[in-house]
Amino acid sequence: MKLDSWLLEILACPNCGGGLRADEQTTELVCTGSCGYAYPVRDDIPVLLVDEARTPAP
Repeated sequence: MKLDSWLLEILACPNCGGGLRADEQTTELVCTGSCGYAYPVRDDIPVLLVDEARTPAP
């Protein structure tokens, strides 16, 4: 997964507005805010759609 650091600085979770961190193992961007959603990255392109996000385990 190749994402520039400047891109991670400006991206925000579309659900809660929290920051995002890259998870290389799962190829996802994980919200560090209140919702904890994980958004897939496909072909180095973040898919920031709430409908595509994986919700955290309870």
